[in-house]
Amino acid sequence: MRINKYIAQAGVCSRRKADELVLNGNVKVNGAVMKEPGYDVAEGDKVTVNGTAIEASEKPVYYLLNKPAGYVTTAKDEQDRATVMDLVADIGERVFPVGRLDMNTTGALIMTNDGNASYRLTHPRTEVFKTYHALVKGVLSKEKLWKLRNGIDIGGYVTKPARVTLLKENKNSTLVEISISEGKNRQVRKMCKAVGNPVQELHRVSIGEVKLGRLKEGTYRKLTQAEIEYIKNC
Repeated sequence: MRINKYIAQAGVCSRRKADELVLNGNVKVNGAVMKEPGYDVAEGDKVTVNGTAIEASEKPVYYLLNKPAGYVTTAKDEQDRATVMDLVADIGERVFPVGRLDMNTTGALIMTNDGNASYRLTHPRTEVFKTYHALVKGVLSKEKLWKLRNGIDIGGYVTKPARVTLLKENKNSTLVEISISEGKNRQVRKMCKAVGNPVQELHRVSIGEVKLGRLKEGTYRKLTQAEIEYIKNC
């Protein structure tokens, strides 16, 4: 098994990130630094990542977490802040988050040990739409909605067309549903700020066909077989 696949199946990260770890010298095989992304792990090889021994999982697992605010989306935080891993500590298998939600954004986050699935869900080419409910300050005019739908400069980058639906509004704030097929850092927040309506609350309700539904905040569930087939073939 190629070293990047081995690392991904151990639940450390995606294959793409695994290649970076190898090239950066973070991976050792039998005590020696391994910098060959094409290396095939043989039976009996001892593999460590950043000093921690790993072992490829034979069975991939998939969970959906309803992330609360106040948690960072990372396996380990250098500032010792609470991470999403604290919320899934009782899962028997080692998993990692697919993509990111910033600390103050809540909602749907897939946790898995399947690096291939992670790659498919996050790669721009697959165009998996992530849907958010954004409560923004002020009123969104027709012109602003048009800009959000058709692409807007968020600082050196023009976003791809998005699906935008007005859900509720009053004179002080607007609730809008925004679906995007890309995942630039803090993209929805930057889009709304670019039209003059900064986000007050942001909640992700679905990742493609995987919907949060009534899952309680701070809890997780296993993906259904239909959802697993979807993310394997998206």
